[in-house]
Amino acid sequence: MDDRRKLILEAVTDRGACTYGQLAALARVSTMTVRRDVEALASEQRVIKVVGGVRDARATPSLYETEISSRLGVNVPEKTAIAACARDLIRPGQSVYLDGSTTCLHLARKIGAAGMNLTVVTNSALLCLEMAPHRGNTVIALGGQFDPDSGSFVGPAAEEALRGLHVDVAFLSTKGFVPEEGTFESSPPSLQLKRIAAGRCARLVLLADHTKFGLRALTKVLETSKFHAVVTDDQAPGRALSVLRRMGIEVHVASRKPIRASKR
Repeated sequence: MDDRRKLILEAVTDRGACTYGQLAALARVSTMTVRRDVEALASEQRVIKVVGGVRDARATPSLYETEISSRLGVNVPEKTAIAACARDLIRPGQSVYLDGSTTCLHLARKIGAAGMNLTVVTNSALLCLEMAPHRGNTVIALGGQFDPDSGSFVGPAAEEALRGLHVDVAFLSTKGFVPEEGTFESSPPSLQLKRIAAGRCARLVLLADHTKFGLRALTKVLETSKFHAVVTDDQAPGRALSVLRRMGIEVHVASRKPIRASKR
């Protein structure tokens, strides 16, 4: 029983939110069993029950009940592995920029718990909440217009605030990535911040799981040559990685380590 509840808690922490069906499949038990476990965890204030499932107790409910909730449970093993690999590219005491992506949210969880005494700049309200319990870091939030679909701040005010800063490392995610061309986005409010961040850092790192390779979206954002490094997972296409290496870009391939159900 304790092992199963630990598994449920780990899944909710990693994904931010899970349905009862997702947890039942993960733990290989019935949804009724999962509901009883969730009830016990909720009574200890370790998770919060929502309609159809459960979410991480550390975040504000209204922030997770947005379009971003549909992305929190997508490609979690890949994003978790990428975040762990990206964390190793950061040195204690550095300043870093993290965009409003779910991949960077996973990275925030990794660096928040690592006690690295970082200065973290972000436009993501969710990320600020994720970093809040870790008082050893300084978090600088970019103000501006709140975008409920991404849980982030965008627009002229956020852009102007970012132009006034400079960080050691900036981590960006992307909607689509074609190594021969660059990164692509479908959300105009966020793409300008990515362009500004690329010019306000000493080192630029792209976080892109294998599903982003070969895809194009509405607008091209950055040339591939702008990036110093790319962090991806072990399902990324080998040909694309070869292209990146020939361009002189560091390639870091993270091995996925999915959460496994305990034996009953």
